[in-house]
Amino acid sequence: MQMPSTASPKKTPPGVEETSVEEYASQVKLLKEFTDIPSIDRAWTIKSGDGDGSWAMFSIGQPNLVENRKRTFMLSSYISKKTDSSVSSHWSPFPIEMSGASAIIPSPSGSKLLVVRNKENDSPTILEIWGPSQLEKEWQIPRTVHGSVYTDAWFEGISWNQEENMIAYVAEEASRPRPTFNHLGFKIDGASEKECGSWKGQGDWEEDWGETYPGKQKPALFVLDINSGKAQVVKGIDESLSAGQVVWAPYSSDSPEKYLIFVGWTPENARERSSRKLGIKYCNNRPCALYAVQAPAQESTSNESENANATGCAITAIKLTDRLNSAFFPRFSPDGKYLVFLSAKSAVDSGAHSATNSLHRMDWPADGKPCSSGNVIDVVPVVMCAEDGCFPGLYCPFFLNDPWLPDGHTMVLCSYWGSRQVILSVDILSYKLSNITPADSNHSWNVLAVDGGKILAVCSSPIDPPQIKYGCPADHSGGTLSWNWLDISSPFLQHSEKVRNMLSMHQFSIMKIPIGNSDTLPKGAQLPMEAIFVSSSNSQSKEPFQVNQKSGSLNPLIVVIHGGPHSVSLTSYSKSLAFLASLGFNLLIVNYRGSLGFGEEALQTLPGKIGSQDVGDVLKAIDHVIETKLADPSKIAVLGGSHGGFLTTHLIGQAPERFAVAAVRNPVCNLSLMVGTTDIPDWCYVETYGKDGKDHFTEAPSVDQLGDMYSKSPISHISKVKTPILFLLGAQDLRVPVSNGLQYARALKERGAEVKVIVFPKDIHSIDRPQSDFESFVNIGVWFKKFCR
Repeated sequence: MQMPSTASPKKTPPGVEETSVEEYASQVKLLKEFTDIPSIDRAWTIKSGDGDGSWAMFSIGQPNLVENRKRTFMLSSYISKKTDSSVSSHWSPFPIEMSGASAIIPSPSGSKLLVVRNKENDSPTILEIWGPSQLEKEWQIPRTVHGSVYTDAWFEGISWNQEENMIAYVAEEASRPRPTFNHLGFKIDGASEKECGSWKGQGDWEEDWGETYPGKQKPALFVLDINSGKAQVVKGIDESLSAGQVVWAPYSSDSPEKYLIFVGWTPENARERSSRKLGIKYCNNRPCALYAVQAPAQESTSNESENANATGCAITAIKLTDRLNSAFFPRFSPDGKYLVFLSAKSAVDSGAHSATNSLHRMDWPADGKPCSSGNVIDVVPVVMCAEDGCFPGLYCPFFLNDPWLPDGHTMVLCSYWGSRQVILSVDILSYKLSNITPADSNHSWNVLAVDGGKILAVCSSPIDPPQIKYGCPADHSGGTLSWNWLDISSPFLQHSEKVRNMLSMHQFSIMKIPIGNSDTLPKGAQLPMEAIFVSSSNSQSKEPFQVNQKSGSLNPLIVVIHGGPHSVSLTSYSKSLAFLASLGFNLLIVNYRGSLGFGEEALQTLPGKIGSQDVGDVLKAIDHVIETKLADPSKIAVLGGSHGGFLTTHLIGQAPERFAVAAVRNPVCNLSLMVGTTDIPDWCYVETYGKDGKDHFTEAPSVDQLGDMYSKSPISHISKVKTPILFLLGAQDLRVPVSNGLQYARALKERGAEVKVIVFPKDIHSIDRPQSDFESFVNIGVWFKKFCR
């Protein structure tokens, strides 16, 4: 007789329904296949000694789910053009993991490599100089000199000088001393740090720059002398300035004075009467300017420097862009004659956190001595109305350190162009601007490096994983330089056969969705908006590609809404969205008016109309795909984060019958609650009142202002919500604090709605820690499959 089993039954994990265990297991396995594929973070090229090809160094990122961190490794390849239609690449056999490396910056010649290793707690920062075959020098910079080096792609600035014997960089200024107490009371000067019974007080609270910067000291400039190993703070910078994005100014080898150019931010709010530091992450509307300051002298000439200081010759930082309220990403032309930079003046003037950029040029003095009266020339002005198919204006997410083609006055940069990211060439002397990506491509392109007269780039689409491309000049036709884009095979951007088969079953297109004429709107806001449509194809007929192969019915649709609101969804590859599409969903990724990449007029119509114009635009996009027989109105899910979560919760409140299910990540649900808790309270005013919101901004909103914000918030429609909704919240979010989502979720539960809430204790607004991001999309997939089939 069989004895009864004594094994205890398997318990279903909390939050996982017993009926969905198999669904979780299946989706976890599938998402893991998408997640494991590495991505390219950065690349540099170094000219080969034989002059025929170049070495390319790639910084590769890969999630490490087990350790919940991002793994970074380096891989190099020798690249040379074989024919007009092919390029050869010879890759190193194995990648090298850069454990603990916070930044990796080659010198201009490529003969040296700086590696920065930031340490936690009170440990010193380590700076290493690597040569072609070994570690050459290493220094530990104690916290009494400076804290961690900034490597955040905004304040970050690491710049080698032309002799490659000094490095300027941005780091946290040294922590200010805190009071110490002991058994007798307050510690007296000279008492031992390790005195028994003593402890450190917390000291005065200081403002930081908000989201991603809590606890970080103010960014300041430092220079490392490689010969002596001495790291010095750069003097002459006003205490009120936070410094970043430093570069060396051109100079002659016999000049005793060397200058640094940097971006300086002042802690001013919209009314410029308070010293509060408002959140700066993703916020180009913070006033900033370019400054020049004299660099510390090298060790061998330190006495001369001290004498200069004694005689009063030392200078304070000089403001170079006094006539502009925004200037950043400074770059010098190769001959040192011109200083080029971006401006977000439109964002600063309007209060919108991001808007259309402009590109500017300054002539640099021949003697190398900066002055505050330089003439600023507009190279690429703000485009107000983006005529159909024409250049919509500059929207640059970053600049390369060396963006120049061989002529020395044409720079290469990336910009948003509608729903795509493209590569542009801009001649700063003739002002000629060209889109040099293939005209027939709806893919998005990202420039990695300029390799002499060639360009190393990567392109992708929602259904095509990233592919490395090598751009080579072709010929002049009609006076325009055309480019050939050649494929470079890579050993690390390979998906599994299963994933490749799934992606081959998808198609995508950019839809133009009519807005309609209006006497109250500028022309730029009446042009069609765009949405990216991703659908599963029929493997045999390819038509109709939106139809489910098994049932013959339309696939369920996920409406994906970006945040911001002044951001944009691009036709670039997203592992998370490719995963959702591979579950059998079609995707409608909406770029409502107010998105970047469509001209300034359209963007500026949204502030003051959030919760109405943007909601209407999303509904127009949904109606469009229903009318064109691409979506079943009974099977629609909606997904958004931040302002996308604001729209998601608005949609299920304003149009409750239209959505089968919803999911939100750190959503804005109640502006009247958010304004008192966020790091960007000015955002609440500008998006509520439009440009006039800058004048309304106060840390103590009135009852009427709170009422206006509440009326524009999703919570004002909460009584109508019927849609099951999943909340994914970061407990450390300073941008949209966790209380915003929790209040809305609790109110829904109070009304008997179907709600699930997952809180990630250590995550901030982006919820991008590997395990948290993975868990988010697994839960989104299971939730959507449960309610929308």
